[in-house]
Amino acid sequence: MFGYVTVCEPELKVKDLKKYRAYYCGLCRTLKEDYGFMGQMTLTYDMTFAVILLSSLYETIAKHEEHRCKVHPVKRQHMLWNEITSYAAAMNVLLAYYHMEDDWQDDHKVSSLMTKSLIQGKAKKIIEKYPRQSKVIQQSLRELGECERENSMDIDRAAGCFGRLMAELFVWKEDIWEKTLRKMGFYLGKFIYLMDAYEDLPEDRKKNRYNPLKELAKRPDYEVQMEQILRMMIAESTVRFEQLPCLVDIDILRNILYDGVWNHYNKIQMKKREEKNDDKKSI
Repeated sequence: MFGYVTVCEPELKVKDLKKYRAYYCGLCRTLKEDYGFMGQMTLTYDMTFAVILLSSLYETIAKHEEHRCKVHPVKRQHMLWNEITSYAAAMNVLLAYYHMEDDWQDDHKVSSLMTKSLIQGKAKKIIEKYPRQSKVIQQSLRELGECERENSMDIDRAAGCFGRLMAELFVWKEDIWEKTLRKMGFYLGKFIYLMDAYEDLPEDRKKNRYNPLKELAKRPDYEVQMEQILRMMIAESTVRFEQLPCLVDIDILRNILYDGVWNHYNKIQMKKREEKNDDKKSI
């Protein structure tokens, strides 16, 4: 369900793209150093965004290092990291842990049990350090699981579960920015969930999997409705973002929120146009 909050590369300056990648590589290395290979596997673009956002908001200076890695064994990669990177890495692992736990309890997937057991020791330490976030993540994923079991078509309820989860992750500190960050994270989380459901709908129909958009998709104006809903969610999130006094890396952040989040949507629309053209040619 992650991977939607990333940059739109063609619209980003070269120096900003290099810095964005440095934050991404910094998060990747932190995951490896703190949680090993399994931790590294939880890396997401979405949490990279959280690192850049919170680092800008709290004016936290990032340390610069250069390292080689398995993906780039020849050339050293620029890496930026700070204490917020460590926080984001912990949240990545915690999300993966609870996701594996839910998969095991709901479907008894052996692979989920094995993955969970490999990161269980690290996850317990994170839970002790971040009980607030841990509690909300667990509750949100549990309620989302209930929506799936009930086959609930209440779109707002299902998306709200993930919205509350993201809202909690954005609150690194409970301070004057907490309320604004929660609102921003809540609507961004709903956007992520709905975009994921929109993209997965054709496959979910084929495999008879849960998707809260199945009923809405029966309407003739489904595509128009979905675009309006998605734009509403991201608009609510960006309104809160603009209320934050972020100055550092503002071009990267705005690129992601105003352009990058639509990368998948644009690809879906392009694919649909190509399919329509193919259908016309076959007639």
